Amino acid sequence: MVVGDIPVRVDVAVLGAGPGGYAAAIRAAQLGKDVVIIDPNPPGGVCLRQGCIPAKSLLAASHRFRQAAESAHMGISAAPQLDWPQMQRWKDGIVTRLSGGVRRLLKDNGVEWVAGRGKFVSTTELHVETDHSAEHYIFEQAIIATGADPAELPGLPFDGVRVLTPAQALQITELPASVAVAGSGYIAAELAALFANLGCGVRLLIPAGEDFLPEFDPAAGRRLLVALKKQGVAVQKNVADLSAAAGDADLVAACGAALPRSGRLQLARAGVQPDARGAIPVNAQMQTTNPAIFAVGDVTGGSPLAHVALKQGKVAAETLAGLPAAFEPQAVPRVVWTEPQVAAVGLTAAQAEAAGYRVQRGRFPLAANGRALTLDAGDGFAQVVAEAGTEILLGATIVGPQAESLIGEAALALEMGATLTDLAETLHPHPSPAEALQEAAEAALGIAIHIQ
Repeated sequence: MVVGDIPVRVDVAVLGAGPGGYAAAIRAAQLGKDVVIIDPNPPGGVCLRQGCIPAKSLLAASHRFRQAAESAHMGISAAPQLDWPQMQRWKDGIVTRLSGGVRRLLKDNGVEWVAGRGKFVSTTELHVETDHSAEHYIFEQAIIATGADPAELPGLPFDGVRVLTPAQALQITELPASVAVAGSGYIAAELAALFANLGCGVRLLIPAGEDFLPEFDPAAGRRLLVALKKQGVAVQKNVADLSAAAGDADLVAACGAALPRSGRLQLARAGVQPDARGAIPVNAQMQTTNPAIFAVGDVTGGSPLAHVALKQGKVAAETLAGLPAAFEPQAVPRVVWTEPQVAAVGLTAAQAEAAGYRVQRGRFPLAANGRALTLDAGDGFAQVVAEAGTEILLGATIVGPQAESLIGEAALALEMGATLTDLAETLHPHPSPAEALQEAAEAALGIAIHIQ
C-alpha cells in the first residue's frame, strides 16, 4: 500500500480501535469491504488496556486476597501475603494477551491498523499523522469510534500524581495507605472495593445531588453500600466540597462522567454535527448528520459500556454494507464487579412506572438460596419487574454471586418478550444462584415455594 503524498483509497476508514472500532472494522471486512483502522495506541481501546480488563483483573485478585484472609469460619486459616508488583504484572499479562489477540483478528480479517491520529479534511478524506509520516486516505464511508476522556470533578483537577483518573489509579506502582474515591457510579464503587480489599483505608465520597449507582434500583445501591461499609469503606454522602472531604488522603481517584473525544476530528469538514458536549448524535443505524459517516461507542454520549460499543460497531458495519440493522438499547445489561456483584437490565420499577406501566414485581432473597449460602454469599437478591396484566418482563436486578452471568438470561428474556410465567416455568439447576431469578418470577406470580 502506497502512502504519503499519494492518497490511499479504501472503502471504510475507522477512527479508533477500541471495542466499537475493531468490531466495526472486522465486521465490515467480513462483508467484503477494504478497511483501515486508525488509532495511535494498540488495538483494544480504553476498556481492554486501561479500564474494564485491568480493573476486573485486579478486582478478582483482590477478592481472592480478602477471601483467603477471612475464611476462618469455613475452617480455613491463612495469612496471605500481598505482592502488588506481581499483581500488576499478572494484570498486564492479561492485557497484553488480549490486545495481541485483537491485533491478530484485525490482521486475519485483512484490516490494516495504522498507528496514528486521523482528522477529517472533507466528507471523503482523512489526514493521518503517524510518528514517521503524514498519510492521506480517501474513503467511501467512515466510522468514528474515538471513545471518551475522563471528566474532572469540581475541586479535584487531575494532576497525575495524587488526583488521578480511574485508569491512572489502576497503574500505580505502590499501594497508598489511604485512598479517597470520588464518584457515584460503578467505577467509583469498584475502585473503593479494590483498594479496601487490599488493605488501604478508603473513603467513598458521593457528590452532592447524586444518588449512588443511579442506573440501578435503589435497593441494589443500598445493599452494596452496606457491603462496602462492612469491607471497611467509609462512605460519605451528599458531599459538597470533594477536595475538603478528600482531606489528606494519599491518593484521590476522581470518577466523573466521560467527555466524548471528538474535538480534534474536524467534524465540520465531514458534515458531522456534534452536540455542545462533543457527543455525536446518531440514529438507530449509527449514522451521523452525514449518512456516510457513522459513530459508535462512548463518542456518541450514550451508555459508556464496551458491549454497547461492540454491538453498535457491528450495526454500523452491517448498515454501510446494505444489510438491515439497528441498535435497540432496551436490553443493555449493566454490572458492578464488587462483592456482592450488582447487575441489572431493562427498567427498574420506578422507571417502569414513570414510563406509564402498571408494575408487577417479585423479589427473592439469596439468604434463601442454598447455593448462595454454600458460596458464603447470601447477602443479596434477585428481582424482576413486569407489566401487570400481560406479565411481560420489563427489567431485572440481581445482587449476589454470578450476577454478571445471570443477568444475561434476563437480557435474553427481555429481548424475546418473555413473561413471568416463562421464567417461572424454566427449570434451573439446583443448587445454583440462577434459581433466584426463577423464584423471583414465582414470587411476582404469587406462587413462590421457598419464601412467604
